[in-house]
Amino acid sequence: MHLLRTHGKQSLDSCAERLDLGAVALLGVPFDANSSYRGGPALAPPAIRAALHSGAFSLFSESGLDLGSESRFHDLGDLVLCNRIEDFHAIESAAAEIACRGSRLLAMGGDHSITYPLLRALAAKHPGLGLLQVDAHPDIRDEQDGNRYSHASPFARILEEGLISRLVQVGIRFLSPPNLRQIERFGSEVIPMVDWPPPNLPAFDGPFYLSLDLDGLDPAFAPGVTHREPGGLATREVLQLIHRTPGQLVGADIVEYNPERDVDGITAVVAAKLVKEVAARLLHHHH
Repeated sequence: MHLLRTHGKQSLDSCAERLDLGAVALLGVPFDANSSYRGGPALAPPAIRAALHSGAFSLFSESGLDLGSESRFHDLGDLVLCNRIEDFHAIESAAAEIACRGSRLLAMGGDHSITYPLLRALAAKHPGLGLLQVDAHPDIRDEQDGNRYSHASPFARILEEGLISRLVQVGIRFLSPPNLRQIERFGSEVIPMVDWPPPNLPAFDGPFYLSLDLDGLDPAFAPGVTHREPGGLATREVLQLIHRTPGQLVGADIVEYNPERDVDGITAVVAAKLVKEVAARLLHHHH
C-alpha cells in the first residue's frame, strides 16, 4: 500500500500487517482533482488529523470509547497521490486491501469523487450494500463540464455499476434539473431539507456505508467547504444519524473539508469529532 505515516516517511506495511478482523483503518485520501470551482480538499487529511490529536480535545467518543488506547484503531496516514484521475486505481486498491483483511475503512477526503473508487472496493466485499449520503447536493449528475468522474457525479457511477442496493440521500437542498432527472432514473431516496426532520430515520436491514460530505451540515457549523449551502443539518443531527441509523455500518468517508475556506479551524474540529463518532460506531461501540 502506498502510504506515508504522518510523522516521517517510513512505509506503513508494518502497521497494515496489524489490520485484521474488526479493526478500523483511518486513511487519508488527499485528492481534489475532480473539484469544480476551486481546490483545497486535498489539504484536508493532515488538518483533520491535527485537530483529532490537538491537546485541546480528547480522543473519547460520546459512547465512552477512547480511540487513543483502542488497539483496533489504526491510522494508516495518507495515500501518496499525484492528484490526477489515475489515482483512482491507487485509492481503490488501498481500500480493497483494507477490506480484504476484514478491517473497516474510515476515509478522510479529499473531494466527493473519491467515494466511487472506495465503493468499488467495498461493494465486492459486501453484496447488497446500502449507502447513506449526508450532503447538500445529490452528486448524481451524469457529468459536470464534460468530467464523468467529477465530484458532482460519484453516485451516478456507483449506481450505474450496481455497486449498491440502495441510496438514501439526507440533507439535500440543491436540486437542479440534471440532478432531478438522475434521481428519477436511478430511484435514489431523497430526504430533502425542506421536509426535515423525517418521521423516521432511514433504516438499513443489512450492511451500509456512510458518505459524509461536510457541506451537508449548515455552514454555521462547518464553514470550511467550497460550496456553502445555508439551511443544512446541525452537528447534533449528523451525530444522531451516525449513532442511531439502524443497520450494520461497514465503512465510511468524510469528504469535502476545504481548509482554505475554514474559519479559525472550526470545521477541522467538527470533522475530527465526526471521525471519532464514526470510528466508535464502526467498532460497534454505539448508543
